[in-house]
Amino acid sequence: MNNFKIGERWVGDDYPTFIIAEMSANHGGKIEQAIEIIHAAKRAGADAIKLQTYRADTITINSNKTDFLLETDSPWQESKTLFSLYQQAYMPWEWHERLYQEAKTLDLEIFSSPFDFSAVDLLSDLNSVAYKIASPEITDIGLIAKVAQLQKPVILSTGLAEKKDIAQAVKVLKDNRNEQFAFLKCTTAYPAPLNEVNLALIPQMKKDFSCLTGISDHTLGNEAVLAAVALGANIIEKHFMLDNSDETPDSFFSLTESQFTSMVKQVRRVEMVIGKADYELTASAQKNLRGRRSLYIAKPIKAGEKLTKQHIKSVRPSFGLHPKYYDEVLGKKVKLTLDVGDRLSLDIIEVD
Repeated sequence: MNNFKIGERWVGDDYPTFIIAEMSANHGGKIEQAIEIIHAAKRAGADAIKLQTYRADTITINSNKTDFLLETDSPWQESKTLFSLYQQAYMPWEWHERLYQEAKTLDLEIFSSPFDFSAVDLLSDLNSVAYKIASPEITDIGLIAKVAQLQKPVILSTGLAEKKDIAQAVKVLKDNRNEQFAFLKCTTAYPAPLNEVNLALIPQMKKDFSCLTGISDHTLGNEAVLAAVALGANIIEKHFMLDNSDETPDSFFSLTESQFTSMVKQVRRVEMVIGKADYELTASAQKNLRGRRSLYIAKPIKAGEKLTKQHIKSVRPSFGLHPKYYDEVLGKKVKLTLDVGDRLSLDIIEVD
C-alpha cells in the first residue's frame, strides 16, 4: 500500500492519524459561519477541513414525484423533497475560493467532495490537495475516473458499497494511474447505530485492497473513532460544527468544537498507547529490571562444598545468576565461602 501526502501532511501507517473536520451543511448558509468553522477546526486540532461541492440541480431533479420525495422516517423529512433538502444544505460555489484561502492562512488543509464534473472542475481550479468521493458516489465510475486523472489523493467512503463496488472503484483508480487512495469504513445512517458500525472491516479492507483505510463516522460518541484508530485507521472524518451553531441539516449528528477537541486529544492518546511493535524494553521498564528473579545463596556454604537445593534460591532482585542455570549448577563445588544473600555467578563455580 502507498503512503501519500495531503498538502503538507503525510498519511499512512507510519504517521499520525489524519483527522478531518467535515463542515457539510453546518455553515447554515452564512459565509461568516463557514469561516469561523474553519478557525474552530484548526483550534480543535483537525488536520483538514472538508467541504461538499454540489448544487441542488447538479445532484438531483426538482420534482415532487414519488421517487424524489424523502421517506417518512428520514431525519430530513421536513424538507419533503431531495431538491429542497439540497437547496437548503448546499454551499454556494462562490464561497470556495475565499474558504480555501482562509484555511491556507491557518496551515489547515482543505479539500472537498465533488458530486459532479463541474464541481471537480471548480475544485481543480482551486488546486485542491485531495478529493473525497462520498458514499452514494462509489458507483459513479465517471466521477471517480475524472478525479483520479488529477493525480491527487482520493478518499472514498464505503457506506453504500459492497466488496464488488470497492473493487470496481480500485480498478478505476488504478486504470487512471492513481495509487494514492484510501477507503473509509462508513455506516450511512444518521446517527449511525453502534451495532452497525462493523469496524472489523477496517483492517480487512487494508488486507483485501492493499490500501490505507479509516472511518467516516456518523455515530454520536467517540467509541467508534477510538476503536478505529486501535484497529489501524489512517484517516478519521467526523462532522463538525460550532459550539453555538444554529440547527442545520447536519447538526444533530455533528460534534461541537469542544467535543471535537476532546476527540482529537483522545485519538492522540490512543496513538501513544498503541506505540509500535517492538520487543525492546521501554526506558521505564528498564528501570524495573531488578524486579526479575535471579539465583542467590540461601544457606551458608564453604569453599569446596557442593551446591544443593538448600543453598540456592531464585529470588528478587536480578543481580545474581540467571535462573536458567539452576539445574546446571546443582551439585557443583564453589570456589569461595559464601553467605546468605551473596550473588551466585558462574565464575565462582568449579568446572568439572
